[in-house]
Amino acid sequence: MQAGYRAEVETRMRRLYARLSEKDRRRYAAVEADKLGHGGFEYIAKLFDIDPKTIKQGLKDLEEELDPVGERVRKKRGVNPG
Repeated sequence: MQAGYRAEVETRMRRLYARLSEKDRRRYAAVEADKLGHGGFEYIAKLFDIDPKTIKQGLKDLEEELDPVGERVRKKRGVNPG
């Protein structure tokens, strides 16, 4: 059986993914890939157009008891403060 979601669900997942911070994107991708099991990493990497290493880093992030960066979130590129 091939891992995957219906097209409508994929669209919603991409919309959510686009609204997340960088670290939350990694973690969300990792959770989704893990849920799918075999083939999940490749499927989610393709769905979100990311490197599978990003998903592996997301899994490592989720293994941490506490978030090492706390509430700090990097600003998007090209955004001028002020």
